Amino acid sequence: MTRHGLAALPKAELHLHLEASMRPGTAAELADRAGRPLPPAGPFAGLGAFVHAYERARDLVGTLDDLHRVARELVEEAAAQGVVWTEVHVFPPTYAGRLGPDEGVLDAVLDGLRAGSAAVGGASAAGVVLGVNRGLPMSAAERSLALAIRYRDAGVVALGLAGDEANHPAERFADIFARARDAGLPAVPHGGEGAGADSVRACVEALGARRVSHGVRAVEDPHLLAELAERQICLDVCPTSNVQLAVFPSLSRHPLPRLLAAGVPVTLNSDGPLFTGSSLLQEYELVRTHFALDAEAVGALAETSLRVSHCPADRRSGALAALSAWRSGGG
Repeated sequence: MTRHGLAALPKAELHLHLEASMRPGTAAELADRAGRPLPPAGPFAGLGAFVHAYERARDLVGTLDDLHRVARELVEEAAAQGVVWTEVHVFPPTYAGRLGPDEGVLDAVLDGLRAGSAAVGGASAAGVVLGVNRGLPMSAAERSLALAIRYRDAGVVALGLAGDEANHPAERFADIFARARDAGLPAVPHGGEGAGADSVRACVEALGARRVSHGVRAVEDPHLLAELAERQICLDVCPTSNVQLAVFPSLSRHPLPRLLAAGVPVTLNSDGPLFTGSSLLQEYELVRTHFALDAEAVGALAETSLRVSHCPADRRSGALAALSAWRSGGG
């Protein structure tokens, strides 16, 4: 499995944040225009330091055209890595209205994703996980829910949840996510990054999640780990990010091998390349080398990413056929 072979592997990326996906050159250009410093890259002392850096990246986005550009470039970068479908987390209320209404923010992102898709082949290649920020007032969560429902058939594929897990538990948002499910929007919350296994359980039990972003601290509870495997609840895992944000002290301590051994479905993701310096392709290279995964195991990760995604059915079937060919060729 060479880098070229891994780039040819059809896969989806399901855990990627919009502002954290900026090309370094784009970030430098926006920072120069705004007269602001570039946000710091990792490693970070913890989640608090990362959140501060992320806010500085978001501050570089000064116009809706900037959002459009970041979204378009995201899809172009993904295609170069063999990514056939991307789900990007977007949180319009975090702009606090400085770019106009939430609808305008979302429209700019969706238009950018469509432009990027057109540039790499024409068909839709990305969808939005519209996020609820745990730390904002509940009125912001209501706005995000209404916006997600309004755009459910126009590019929004799920409702997300991110922010301070320890002080804003998932149970607080149970009604929001119940109404999202009733409207046909699945839950894709963050959990088990800044808090422990109970946070992952809450995402599953209180929010009805079939996929959890991160979820890696589920390994702290063997009973939960067994339940995730039995129910085939998928964890969208980001190994480099977990180390860079001090969730785990090193890759050797990362629980990815334990999750796989337990039978928990796992996808690989980059989370925020601007901060970690690691793309999805590099994450696949990392697990191949550091965790000694063979072509079958790597192919299984890619297959999981396609099957649990909210990718259009025709795009998924074509990608799975290409994946079968990749396996037949030995990677």
